[in-house]
This record gives sequence, C-alpha cells and structure tokens, in this order.
Amino acid sequence: FLNVPHLRFKEFSGEWGKCKIKEILKIKSGKDQKKIEKSNGKYFIYGTGGIIGTTDTFLYDKESVGIGRKGTIDKPVYFNKPFWTVDTLFYSEINKNYYVKFVYYLFETINWKMYDESTGVPSLSSSTIESIGVYITNKEEQQKIATFLTLIDKRIETQMKIIEEYKSLMNSIVIKIFGDKSKFSSIWKKTKLSEVLTERKLYAQKDSEFTHVTLSKDGIIDKTDRYNRDFLVKDEEKEYKITKLNDICYNPANLKFGVICLNKYGDAIFSPIYVTFEINKNYNPHFIELALINATFIRHIRKYEQGTVYERMAVSSEDFLKGTIFTPSLEEQNNIVKILSIIDNKLKVEMKILKSLKKQKTYLLNNMFI
Repeated sequence: FLNVPHLRFKEFSGEWGKCKIKEILKIKSGKDQKKIEKSNGKYFIYGTGGIIGTTDTFLYDKESVGIGRKGTIDKPVYFNKPFWTVDTLFYSEINKNYYVKFVYYLFETINWKMYDESTGVPSLSSSTIESIGVYITNKEEQQKIATFLTLIDKRIETQMKIIEEYKSLMNSIVIKIFGDKSKFSSIWKKTKLSEVLTERKLYAQKDSEFTHVTLSKDGIIDKTDRYNRDFLVKDEEKEYKITKLNDICYNPANLKFGVICLNKYGDAIFSPIYVTFEINKNYNPHFIELALINATFIRHIRKYEQGTVYERMAVSSEDFLKGTIFTPSLEEQNNIVKILSIIDNKLKVEMKILKSLKKQKTYLLNNMFI
C-alpha cells in the first residue's frame, strides 16, 4: 500500500510523508477583544462563527489557518490579511516550508469532532491539535492542489452571490407588492389571521408513521444532531405534534430570527414547542407564506411577545391569530404567486448548482488528500 492520494496531478509522483501537525505549525491562542474593539476598525475580529467586530489593532499579520477552541470546532478559517481572533478561536503560525492555503484545505479533511475533549460544548486543546497525524507532500504539489481547490471555492462563492441576488430580487418584489397595493385590480382588505388559519392540534408518538423533522430558518428539514430538540420531550410517552403539507409553522420563541415558513416538506412530526396552522381553502398557501415571512409582518406580530428576563420572549398561537394581514381576491393571490414562482424556480435551479459544486469539492477533498 502506497501513501499516495487517489487523485493526483500527472507531474507528481512518489509517496506523501506522515508527520504530526506540530511539525507544520504552532497553534496560538486568540485574545479578548473588549479593549481593542472599534466600530469602524481596519481589521476584522473573528470568533468561531465568523466576523464579530472590527479593530485597528491586529493580533497576527501573516497568512494563517484558524480552528475553533470551543463551540464550532469543525470549520477551519483561512486568513490572508491582518486579523484578531478571540479566545474561542485558535490561529496558527505556519512553518515556511509549507503552503498555507494547502494547510487550510488539509484542515478541511480532518474529522475534528473525533478529537472533541468535552462532554458538553465541543472543545479542542492546542496540544491535541498539534498531536494529530497527517500526510503531506512537497511544497510544489501543495501549491498546485491549493490553487486548484481555490478555483473551486471561488466558483462556489460566485454561485452563492448569484443566489443572494435572486433572494434580494424576490425580497424587493415582495416588499413592493405588500407596500403598494394600489396597482392591483382587486381591493386588498385587512384580514384577521383567525379567519385565515386554524391551529392544528394533532399528535403522534415518535415511532409513528410520520417522519421526524425540525423547524429552522431554512424551513422544515430532516432531523439532525445540530437541531436536536428531543431533550425538550422529557416523557418517553409524550407525543410530538403533527404538521401537514402547506401548513404555516413557526417557533413561538424564535420569530425574531425569522423561524416561520410554509410546510413544503410534507406530513411529519416535530417538537410540541412549535405551532402549526392549517390554511383556509379560500387563500393561496404560498401567498399567505409571503404575507407572513416578510419583516414588516414579523415586526407587527412580535408586539404580542410575552415573557420575562428568565424566560424567552414568545408569541403564543392564540396571540398570533390576533394578528392581521392585507389580502386581495383569491384570483389576485394566485397571479402574484405565479409571477414570483418564476423567480423561485430559477432560485431552486441555482441552489441545485451550488449543492453540486459543494459535492464536487467534498469529492476532491476526499480524494486529493490521504
């Protein structure tokens, strides 16, 4: 068995060498940003979730690779400008014999969660990181691999911008539609949500015929460890709430984050903390979704939030139904949805392209490294 990758540029041959990460770089700790943070600083301050502020003081001004110390430990960061990291995000001083961008992609191939040292919030130590064994090639091949993968990343970045532009266009049109109703043929009337929605209060156990899902900003999605809410269901016999196709669903405590959507997934069960509404047949479900997910409505409905400093502010289903929206005739609703579906379908195509690009990158990472 030779220590060589499955995919390789034809001009390179020979085995890759095995070494510890500590032979490639030295892990350095981030520092508290409170004393150096400025609202319009020249340099970015990074945490494990990305950019969290700016400063006029940098912690390190050379190329580097960052990895989470606590929290998000499986999302490496590449730095090519002066930066500051807080104490939850390590950065690295990389030896001159190694190509920094290659090290970044090498870090993307490591299963960091396997090295998690905590039973609670995921954590890594510098000694653990530096002791991990990896395979590495000469600097010329490192640069070739990194340059190629950088092209893939740039294409992914471009695709994400295309998607954001479509989303922005869709949002602008929605704002225009719900902001200026004078251009429509039918009269828009103020409508109570209690006339549009009826709460669905059906329940089933986890081992029922229904798929177990969760609710997030991305809508209704398959259950994953990241969105695990099982701990909220203390009693094993307690039932989960049933939601059906074309229901309106929301998280009472997370409306401020836009966690409200139309169920496009299908019949399923999710945590009983969520609310699911059946839509009256006299309304187009997709139009109702547009009316409820826009920022104007969310600001309106959050006026009903209740709670204390010890509890999360939430909008109950009863209070939600006190809200109002403006609605035209069903024919007008259908026409609006039809127009917007053209953009939405194009957005779906672009999303598929992005998914394909990310899949291609994953394949390359799995096969161009050992």
